[in-house]
This record gives sequence, structure tokens and C-alpha cells, in this order.
Amino acid sequence: MTPTAKILLLGSGELGREFTISAKRLGCQVIACDSYDGAPAMQVADEREIFSMLDGDALRAAIERHRPDHIVPEIEAIRTEVLAEIEREGFHVVPSARAAQLTMNRDAIRDLAAGELGLVTSSFEYATSREELHEAAARIGFPLVVKPVMSSSGKGQSTVKGIADVDSAWDYAAAGMRGDRLRVIAEAFVDFDYEITLLTVRHKDGVTFCPPIGHRQERGDYRESWQPALMSDAALRAAQEMSTKVVDALGGHGIFGVEFFVKGDAVVFSELSPRPHDTGMVTLISQALSEFDLHARAILGLPIPVVEVPQASASAVLLADRDAQDFTIAGLAEALASPNAATAIDARIFGKPVTRPYRRMGVALAKVAGGTTDDARAAAVAAAGKLRIDYAR
Repeated sequence: MTPTAKILLLGSGELGREFTISAKRLGCQVIACDSYDGAPAMQVADEREIFSMLDGDALRAAIERHRPDHIVPEIEAIRTEVLAEIEREGFHVVPSARAAQLTMNRDAIRDLAAGELGLVTSSFEYATSREELHEAAARIGFPLVVKPVMSSSGKGQSTVKGIADVDSAWDYAAAGMRGDRLRVIAEAFVDFDYEITLLTVRHKDGVTFCPPIGHRQERGDYRESWQPALMSDAALRAAQEMSTKVVDALGGHGIFGVEFFVKGDAVVFSELSPRPHDTGMVTLISQALSEFDLHARAILGLPIPVVEVPQASASAVLLADRDAQDFTIAGLAEALASPNAATAIDARIFGKPVTRPYRRMGVALAKVAGGTTDDARAAAVAAAGKLRIDYAR
């Protein structure tokens, strides 16, 4: 059978794995790329390529070897200037090379959002040295949040409560950065009631929104998410308007994970990813079409329906606590046992070949008929608590 499309997936983690499954269900051929063998998406893809996405020559060689219909980045740390060159030569980068370039770096996307588009953001400054960070902190004040301009999953992010914490924040950001630019963003701490991710699908017929997703983070990384997050009509409209502005500015088709801080009816733009979002793992149980299905459909030019969440749903992650290569994920039967007839439980084990502290190894999913998001959160957390990592002694 001739595939509907050939996709080169750049990055093969758990999000790439679920996207690969969605794309293959639509008849696509997927070549999964990552810096190590046996990455989650490689286990379900048609072919694999092993190289660093920051190696421009290797990236170009893989593209020219496979000549894909669509190049789909799943991670931030990619030699994006190669994607721009390749796009000019006629290849399709999802959603666009410009989107990949801007969102790879927090400074570029923040400058677009706050400067060009006039979106509401926190006060912020950049620093390229320890001394510059001290100067920025003195101007912004405390508390403030410090992040590398390029990182993922909260790596290198910390909250600075006073001048004594600035040096350690710089060291932590430098250790957690990706790529080859030592630069951080220091932003004023936002007083918010809650955070949301607004999954925004830009497709051939316009822009479609998923119901908002609430989430809880630790160490700058997601631990729980739930859908729908309750917010006022005014706040939701503001978030949708800002999301539309930024995804239209970035261009292309696909799903965007747009993050906001919300306080009452006030909404503050935080970050954006031009791909499925980790907090969107909840959509594997909450929506008829998950964020991965929607991403695949938008890329392929297929129809996108109105997205609804008929039942309160939630996700909770399973984390490793040490470095190991010999381990087993146990407790799946106990985790999947529903506590009552109204609650449905599911799980995803990511298949990562090694563990390390705070690495996500799986996720528990729950939805509760007639229940609240608090009910779904409790069920997901309970299910995740029954999963465990048994390490070889």
C-alpha cells in the first residue's frame, strides 16, 4: 500500500510515540529520529534514525535521504536554521520553519508575543551572565522566575525569592539549558489563580480550540492535568483571542499548546509549543480525538470537528527517582482497576529504556461520568500511585 504521507519525526519521546500511532492509523509512514536508540516513538514507527537534532549536517542528511512529505518537530532543541533552508528548498516543516525557530527559544517567542503582537505578558528581561541576572533581578524585584531561553519539561527553571538565590538560579538554568546559547529569561512572578493550556488547532478551515486544560507543576514540569478547566467566559474569550493572534502569526497547520496564567477574568500569556503539549496527555481519555489525532489531521489537511469533553477527565504522571537501565514497571493491573462504575481508568507506559530522577515514565488517565474534575484528579492520582518502578538490586 502506498502511504498517505511520509513523515520525518524529529524527536521520539512519549508525545512523539502517541503522534506516531495517530499518524499510522491514518495510513502514514513514520521515520522516528532521536539521539538514542529505542526511544518511545521508534518502537512503533516504520523506520528510525539516530542522531543529534543539533547536528545540522546529520539533520539535513536524514531529510535528503528520506525526502518526507512532512517534517514534524517533537522537541525544541533542533538546528532550526537547517529547517529554514530545507523549507526554502520545497520541504514542508510543521507547522512552519519560522514557528520552529521562534518557539525553540523563549526569548524569540516572548518578543513576538509582547512586542509585535501586544499580548499581555509578565515583565521580563534577558541575561547572558551571572552579573546581568543580578542586574535584571534588581530592576524586576522578587520573587522572580528564571528559565533558560531554551529548555524543555521545566529543566533549569526556578523561582528566586531573594538576592541570595540569584547565583544558584543562574547555575541551575545553565545546567538545564539545551542547545548552545547561554541565555536566561528573568520574569516577574505572576500572581495567578491557576494555569491553563489552551490546545489550539490551526487547520485548512480556520482555528479550533479544545476545552481548556488545567495543570499542576513541580520543578517547572507537569505532574497533573485535567479537562475542562473551569474559567469565566471573559477569561476564555481573552485566551482564545490571544491564541488566535499568535498561531496566525506563526502560520502553518497543526496543534499548538498555548499556556496562560489566569486571575479572575485577567489572562497573561506564558509560553507556546507548536506541537502536542505534555499537559494534553489528558486528551487521550477526555476527547474523542486526542491532541495527537488532531495534530495528524491538521497536518494532513483533513477535517477538524468541534472538540468536546463530555466527562471530567484527568492525568497524573509516574516519575522515576534514580538512574537505572534495569527496571520494570509494575502495578498496572491494580492501577487499571476502576474504583466504581462511574470511573474509567487507563494508562500509558512510555517504554523509555532508562530512568533518571524526575523522568516521566508513564501516565495514569481517568474520567468520571457525572463527576467533577476534582473527582477525576483524585482517581488519576490514585491510579498513578499504584504504578511503581521496580529497580534491579
